[in-house]
Amino acid sequence: MNAPALAPWHLHKAAAAVRAGGIIACPTEAVWGISCDPLNQMACERLIALKRRDWRKGVIVVAARFEDLPSFVLRPDDIAMQRARASWPGPNTWVFPVSADAPQWITGAHPSLAVRITAHPLLRALCARCGPLVSTSANLSGRAPARTISEVRLQLGKQLDYIVPGALGGRSTPTRIRDVLSGEVLRA
Repeated sequence: MNAPALAPWHLHKAAAAVRAGGIIACPTEAVWGISCDPLNQMACERLIALKRRDWRKGVIVVAARFEDLPSFVLRPDDIAMQRARASWPGPNTWVFPVSADAPQWITGAHPSLAVRITAHPLLRALCARCGPLVSTSANLSGRAPARTISEVRLQLGKQLDYIVPGALGGRSTPTRIRDVLSGEVLRA
């Protein structure tokens, strides 16, 4: 994936927006996504309301490294962990068990959390600067995910705190989601 370099001030503005509790849009592996700080309850609730998404679904959290994820994401046995690590960084999302103190505003009605260690250069750079981020498609629930910055602006633009310019990662479909404990595919 050879995305053009992002100007440092775009990263700075995006990171500042996230740290201030804002919601940003940025390109991901296949579609445009919207992101916020997963530990900021108000930002997450605002993101879910913005999308008109059912809170019970939970969200995906992306990071630059597994070690950057919050401590409530439980590390499975070595075999399961090797399965996930073999696919990362990359366009593979794994559902991990979480401890009882995991915030419901990101897990939804699940005792687990979907996690991806992204290979998308821009998203990795943002995670390296901000820490893990919520990453969900930039669209209103029930509509097709945005594939261009213009589509992001049309659906969500005025409600976002910053839109990070950049290129999608070249995938034609959103990432596959699998259960880390069983390897079962939850979304193809």
